[in-house]
Amino acid sequence: MKGVAGRRGRGLPKGARLDCADNTGAKIVEIIAVHNWHGTHRRYPRAGIADLVIVSVKKGTPEMRRQVLHAVIVRSRSPIRRADGTRLQFEDNAAVITTETGEL
Repeated sequence: MKGVAGRRGRGLPKGARLDCADNTGAKIVEIIAVHNWHGTHRRYPRAGIADLVIVSVKKGTPEMRRQVLHAVIVRSRSPIRRADGTRLQFEDNAAVITTETGEL
């Protein structure tokens, strides 16, 4: 089995707004923190696909708005390079709201 490079793109910085791709009532969420981010001094936390992030609901139902929740990023506009050399890019940035451990 071939080894796959461990680097993946992290194209969504703190403050990025994402579509919410589930039926919880949230429409637009904003990244306020990235779970397990160990960066460099004065560098903004960034997230990519499959990262657990902490989000604030900006648009949605009145019950969901202004809540701080956990989410997993499922789509990103920044290209992902596969092992065979092809690149995969989605049309939008999206996340799914989860529990604190990342379960749906």
